[in-house]
Amino acid sequence: MDKATFAAGCFWGVEAAFRETKGVISTRVGYTGGRVDQPTYEMVCTDTTGHAEAVEVEFDPKVVSYEKLVELFWTLHDPTTIDRQGPDVGTQYRSAIFTHSPQQLATALDSKEALALSKKFKTPVVTQIVPAVTFYPAEEYHQRYLEKQGIKHCLYKKEGQ
Repeated sequence: MDKATFAAGCFWGVEAAFRETKGVISTRVGYTGGRVDQPTYEMVCTDTTGHAEAVEVEFDPKVVSYEKLVELFWTLHDPTTIDRQGPDVGTQYRSAIFTHSPQQLATALDSKEALALSKKFKTPVVTQIVPAVTFYPAEEYHQRYLEKQGIKHCLYKKEGQ
């Protein structure tokens, strides 16, 4: 098994999309990339801890490649907005890929470059690609939140789409 970590705004819809992907063994939502140990949702929502709402994905690379997961990541949010997704604003909603190996770093950078060259977006892709750091799981009520609420998804569409 391998691990991938992505931040693409509110973690509920992103987690649901990855969980439904063949080859994904498990997902969990949480906080990473900040400067406070053991952050809580309330702390992260103040936009003062530096954490991003993120999804940690455990996957079987024999069934789904990291490259495919990165491709899915790009479709789940608007990677051209800094610290914002839809109505959610703050550094906790930033677009970021937290890499766990040199291979993941290379794949993420290549994919970001290809996306930029594709001209799919009129503005630059601002997604951060940084080494993974400590991942703090979110509170239990956030795990599989949409499933618990009977909701299929809550992903935002980019304005004009």
